[in-house]
Amino acid sequence: MIFADILFWFLMVAGVYLGLNAYWLAAVALFRPAVERARLTYATRPVAATLAGLLALLPVVLVFAVFVKAAHPGVKLLTGALLMIPLVLALIGSAGLADKIGAGLAAPVDAAQPWRRVLRGGAVLALLFVVPVLGWFAVFPLTLASGLGALLLPRRPVTVPEPAAGPRLGKPPLQLES
Repeated sequence: MIFADILFWFLMVAGVYLGLNAYWLAAVALFRPAVERARLTYATRPVAATLAGLLALLPVVLVFAVFVKAAHPGVKLLTGALLMIPLVLALIGSAGLADKIGAGLAAPVDAAQPWRRVLRGGAVLALLFVVPVLGWFAVFPLTLASGLGALLLPRRPVTVPEPAAGPRLGKPPLQLES
């Protein structure tokens, strides 16, 4: 393997890594309520989000399999363009996972600059995709599927339970609207 091949693959991986983080940061900047809702879904129902995303991707894969064999290049182009819709939705939803991971790596500036949580979480999440085989064929597809599922699952209010011990102060349990 020559130096040019090594440089090519290094730049490809670095470009994908930076591109994913850019999509997640753009999703937070443009679709903050959707990303917050996805983060809450990851906090409460991560397995359901993954299963819903895999179920939603099943018809997409079937449509792609049927139309990829089309002879006309216009049909192939239209099919490829329509496949970008679930991909963009999956990236927006997976920004919620990056936000959730970044919240676990809290820093003092998070209150003033909440996008930094996504940057930190996205850096960690994208590094998981770099791991050969496991990251490429398991973590990355499941992250995208769960991101799509996190956007598709209906909203559910999150109730924080009251502490078991201690006097009741007369306040109802905190209800977060997502």
